Amino acid sequence: MTDGVLSRRRLLQLAGATAVLAAGPAPGTATAQPKPGVLLCRDAWGARPARAGGRPHTITRMTVHHTAVVLGDNSNITSRLRQHQRYHQDDKGWVDIAYHMGVDRDGNIFELRRTGIAGDTATDYDTTGHFLVVCEGDFDEEPISEAQLDGAALAFAWAGREFGITSSTLASHRQVATATSCPGANLQARIDSGDLKGRIDDLLSGGAVDLKPLCFPQAADAVAAIEAGR
Repeated sequence: MTDGVLSRRRLLQLAGATAVLAAGPAPGTATAQPKPGVLLCRDAWGARPARAGGRPHTITRMTVHHTAVVLGDNSNITSRLRQHQRYHQDDKGWVDIAYHMGVDRDGNIFELRRTGIAGDTATDYDTTGHFLVVCEGDFDEEPISEAQLDGAALAFAWAGREFGITSSTLASHRQVATATSCPGANLQARIDSGDLKGRIDDLLSGGAVDLKPLCFPQAADAVAAIEAGR
């Protein structure tokens, strides 16, 4: 999957598709990265178990972050997620990786923290009620791809359907906290322009929005393709 290959109309067609979790590719077909409508499970990227505890909450709004670290090649994504989780658990003392879902440059969506537990932040806002999506990268230093914006929109549209919230609740990290540039100037511009909200609304207006979990062993080929840069 490369930037701009999937149109927003095509995303609407694919969102919620159940066929992506069929028994797997037909014999002899090439391995491909997962399509929109797939949520790569925690075990697919090698997550540690969450620690006990955390703050139970009810999701009432949508908030977007970036990781503030240049991703480099997108094949780095699974190792980068493991790195974030180690830092958040071992250095920050949090129960798990801070966010609920993550999106890579190619628009692949990853399950991170359990949605029933509030996220964590090193800044000054109360994350209770926030559905946190992190876009991997430093968007003060690099552009955000169309595929990554589409993936973030799909994650938020899923949350809209799942938790009964609207895109009017969408905000960036810097809009709910002080003293942070997150999610970077290039992503913030797409929020300020209404672009990200428009993508979410397009998906919600198309009817059902679903993210079908893809877990090991079914996810093995998809993750191998991402890590190989295919």
